[in-house]
Amino acid sequence: MSDALELDDIQSGVVRPRPTPYAAAYVLFRIDDRAAGRALMGRAASLVASAARFASPVADVWASISLTFAGLKALGVPKESLDSFSPEFQSGMAARAHVLGDDGESAPERWERPLGTPDVHVVLTAIAPDAERLEQSLERARAEYEHMPGIKAIWRQDCYTLPSEREHFGYKDGISHPAIEGSGIPGSNPHEPPLKAGEFVLGYRDEMGGFPPMPQPDVLGRNGTYVVFRKLHERVTAFRQYLRDNSENDEQEESLAAKMMGRWRSGAPLALAPDRDDPTLGSDARRNNDFLYADDPIGFKTPPCSHIRRTNPRDAKVAGFVRLHRMLRRGTAYGPPLSEGVLQDDGADRGIVFAFVGSYLKRQFEFVQSEWVNDSLSFGVSGEPDPVCGPSGANAVFTIPRRPVRRKVQGLSRFVITRGGEYCFMPSLSALRWLGALTS
Repeated sequence: MSDALELDDIQSGVVRPRPTPYAAAYVLFRIDDRAAGRALMGRAASLVASAARFASPVADVWASISLTFAGLKALGVPKESLDSFSPEFQSGMAARAHVLGDDGESAPERWERPLGTPDVHVVLTAIAPDAERLEQSLERARAEYEHMPGIKAIWRQDCYTLPSEREHFGYKDGISHPAIEGSGIPGSNPHEPPLKAGEFVLGYRDEMGGFPPMPQPDVLGRNGTYVVFRKLHERVTAFRQYLRDNSENDEQEESLAAKMMGRWRSGAPLALAPDRDDPTLGSDARRNNDFLYADDPIGFKTPPCSHIRRTNPRDAKVAGFVRLHRMLRRGTAYGPPLSEGVLQDDGADRGIVFAFVGSYLKRQFEFVQSEWVNDSLSFGVSGEPDPVCGPSGANAVFTIPRRPVRRKVQGLSRFVITRGGEYCFMPSLSALRWLGALTS
């Protein structure tokens, strides 16, 4: 196998960063007729842009197609091919709830339907510079699939990224991303060498020097990857009230919010701005991710259990080789923004649609979620889930190292609730054509 990335066969959504600002929609489809599903795959192969071309055949629109395991079965993919996919993908996200910590209010039986059900077969992700052009593109797509009686759109989630790139808790998002060797796209941290392509695209060497297990035949697996979609509801007023209840003034609120995240809400990292916010630094993409943790082993600047330090420990000493657990992560806000300072819940559903791209569902996404987000033993403490998005309960605490006495913030609640999700496979363009040409 060649180590040179075949960018013209890889869907652009795998390696290309998204534009800013943008409007997006996730549309789920059910395949009721095998022939119609195969025809849809054949058409998708000519509409989805490659990582080499990037620009979509439909002007100003970026689109990608992914399939669930149930979707591959609905297309009639041979059993020997189905059996070659990873066990986690075959099981599906809902069945992996015990690993992911999706319990209580986040349990699959409380998910938004049809998420987590066998009805979800195809995920279309569409992105455009604004809502008007997004809707125009989806209208064109609708005109296509509505003439295919065996295909039914069953769910849609509209999302967006504002020019500020902030999500509903107020933090600038989408700052950190690794470089993929051979992609030609630099990472955001100059201290992190590019990762081997096999960590994110099947058919190439990974950080261990081997090749990730690949679905068979080669035309189906090569240049594809796994994608995780999760709809996460953010309890914005509960988060704001928690900050207020544990602070004496506005300045302390912002400091606590920064300690919990590891960044000020402007995007400025505590590693570079430990004492006060620096919005100019936060908005500077050349500098706001240019740091390591070697000079802060105890966490006086960035607490060890803060969100960004535990989801990407960089050079910090933790259980697990960090480069084996790196992820391509994309988060897109959904729901109406809540006016600044409002503490009364208006009942609106708001949060982010989280997307992960990688070759290993288990040692990338599931490891980070279960070992680094939900648990804290890797960071030398117990009972401290991620303070922002972990499954916190009444006894959860968050430790802030400081002199002369560290601070323990108690009574964290669950600020992020899982509304549903799917494990998907994003095929290459040649695999889409192969799926479209199936005849058995």
